[in-house]
Amino acid sequence: MSTETLGTASSAPAGQLRAWQRRALTKYLATGPRDFLAVATPGAGKTTFALRVASELLRDRTVDQVTVVAPTEHLKHQWAASAARSGIALDSNFTNSTGQTSSDFHGVVVTYAQVASHPFKHRVRTEARRTLVILDEIHHGGDAKSWGEGIREAFGDATRRLALTGTPFRSDDSAIPFVVYEPNADGLMQSRADHAYGYADALADGVVRPVVFLAYSGEARWRNSAGEEYSARLGEPLSAEQTARAWRTALDPAGDWIPAVLTAANTRLEQLRQGGMPDAGGLVIASDQTVARAYARILEQLTGEAPALVLSDDPTASGRISEFDASTQRWMVAVRMVSEGVDVPRLAVGVYATSASTPLFFAQAIGRFVRSRRKGETASVFLPSVPVLLDLASQLEAQRDHVLGKPHREKEGFDDDLLADANRRKDEPGEEEKAFTALGADAELDQVIYDGSSFGTATFAGSEEEADYLGLPGLLDAEQMRALLRRRQQEQLDKPASPPTPVPPPQVAERVATADSLARLRKELNSLVAMHHHRTGKPHGVIHGELRRQCGGPPTAIATAEQLGDRIALLRQW
Repeated sequence: MSTETLGTASSAPAGQLRAWQRRALTKYLATGPRDFLAVATPGAGKTTFALRVASELLRDRTVDQVTVVAPTEHLKHQWAASAARSGIALDSNFTNSTGQTSSDFHGVVVTYAQVASHPFKHRVRTEARRTLVILDEIHHGGDAKSWGEGIREAFGDATRRLALTGTPFRSDDSAIPFVVYEPNADGLMQSRADHAYGYADALADGVVRPVVFLAYSGEARWRNSAGEEYSARLGEPLSAEQTARAWRTALDPAGDWIPAVLTAANTRLEQLRQGGMPDAGGLVIASDQTVARAYARILEQLTGEAPALVLSDDPTASGRISEFDASTQRWMVAVRMVSEGVDVPRLAVGVYATSASTPLFFAQAIGRFVRSRRKGETASVFLPSVPVLLDLASQLEAQRDHVLGKPHREKEGFDDDLLADANRRKDEPGEEEKAFTALGADAELDQVIYDGSSFGTATFAGSEEEADYLGLPGLLDAEQMRALLRRRQQEQLDKPASPPTPVPPPQVAERVATADSLARLRKELNSLVAMHHHRTGKPHGVIHGELRRQCGGPPTAIATAEQLGDRIALLRQW
């Protein structure tokens, strides 16, 4: 196809681009590099930037054709649709068996898997004409088993290579092809971006939405294979095994935790739909197909509307995502996550109902909710109050790069094997799943995380305090959100607390341990814990754990009045 047939995007003024895209484009055109790595947070517009580069290079005949490499089949068609709107015709139905495409196209879109299965064929295409290769989510090229070697073989002689990613970090020591590595302060090799645009920058520019995390704790109970019963509270200091089992118990659709959290998430979604985002949608990220179907049934009971169910081995999955995007349907349930890069801008509420906990997986999942369409739109993500997730939520604005070397791996605990595994079928229980039986878990709003800070005091699901946070206005910019959360928290702390409760003797404790008095004591304890958190920076769960170690007794939810009184007295001493 002649470059004269390129649409208006190829000649559009740079003013139509966002500021970061203009800066990156100016740098690219001024330097004319063979390789260029653009790191930009999900939702910032990497596709638009890359297509503008493609338009410029096609127009001035630096290249004759374009090849886009994407992680999934769905993204192939999404890239082709975006390119068409920019006046670039890309064949997303290109197959290795055919090996050719119509001359009406400017190029093709393929997957990393396609390239890896026949890299020599793609090498021949690349060498035959001057080619720009756009490598979307280039961190997948770190898979030395196949994908990395495939793209290195296929595109080693490309005229230009433009690499894109929102999360340039991986868990292995395989260098990503076509990425430059330099020594960092620790003497380890670290990837170097030619242009970086992080979430913090995008949030300040209003390019992405503010994300509020609502972390839910609760008492989880389970039975091991020997018939012994255990209980633990999400968010408190636990062993790795206890954390894993309490977490999985909370995610059990037969318990109380998931229905309570889904109810809260649906309440938040309705608030957004009534408060300025009438088409706002929600996404539940499930661990496997069995629980995904169960979550879908719970949502249908809550809303009266069957959610879209997206299962990875369903050949119609891509179509279901597109249909959901074009509709006003409330909820979509997907196994683990809708693939990275999938663009459904109306997604504004998420439920992180999976045990995946790597930085790469978490960042890609949260990236589904940050795409901004208009000023003031916000996103809310509900998640278990598990230390690793709370830490990732608090560090949402942190900038990371791919660092090679085991010291980094041990320090950060990176392990993104789950990402490669995310779309596989997960219906057969493994040994860990067989080792215990979930008995149930209740839900309690533990804290609200925004901009790296924790807000609010612990409160039971269905309480007035929870309703205060679920009812946050739907349209707020980043600073308005920060100010409102601070005010809501202060209002909670300023509410009159019960007077200090003296520790009664055991016989009196039995008489005063009514439901009302226990509720007042728990509220006072949680308020004091919140105040201690803001003085010390310690997570709520850690503070509760220290109180239990020093005073003894079970978790707050099942503690006696005497035990609660002891903890309140100790907190006042602190």
